[in-house]
Amino acid sequence: MKNELKTYQEKTFEDIKHIDEMENEYWEARELMLALGYSKWGNFKKVIDKAKISCNISGNNVKDCFADVGKPIISGKGKKEFIEDYQLSRYACYLIVQNADPRKKLVALCQTYFAYQTRKMELTEKEYSKLNEDKKRLYTFVTVKNAGVKNFGKFNDYGYRGLYNGETTKMIAKRKGIDPDKEEILDYMGSTELAANLFRITQTDEVLKNRKVNNET
Repeated sequence: MKNELKTYQEKTFEDIKHIDEMENEYWEARELMLALGYSKWGNFKKVIDKAKISCNISGNNVKDCFADVGKPIISGKGKKEFIEDYQLSRYACYLIVQNADPRKKLVALCQTYFAYQTRKMELTEKEYSKLNEDKKRLYTFVTVKNAGVKNFGKFNDYGYRGLYNGETTKMIAKRKGIDPDKEEILDYMGSTELAANLFRITQTDEVLKNRKVNNET
């Protein structure tokens, strides 16, 4: 199972990731649909709608996580048409997977992968809650520093932008009504949002180590 999870992460989920002109990562809903074993958009759209509800309940901006985009296609008669599609944040993908049909093998595999990561996050969250403010700010600093990053503030900012569909640290702090220079954003998150961010952090940590990144660029 461990090898299957690694293959799914590297060859399926991460393989369909896109990067926009602002260097933000996103996934296309129709590509994720196929990656999870769905063949009909109507059925997958129901899963997306459930995920949107979960996103809204968690206090996140649904439009930011599920950006509604039209996709041009050429019909059988040669006519140009637009079909419904979404640009999804990593958090949106996470919510979709949790609301998908576990009877589908690819869904079950991805849910198991997320469950494995969630367990790691639960342990991490306990450790995080015991840290003082200074240590919280250095939460990922050791791995990042070893990877050659010098501008930790910019690196951290891009991490938030990737998860929050382009929102910077200051933008998130403003939305939450806090001062990012004096207060830690992670302290003002519910359990679902915090879990998504800890997942982002642990994945970043693994990527830097596994790919043996050694320069800031």
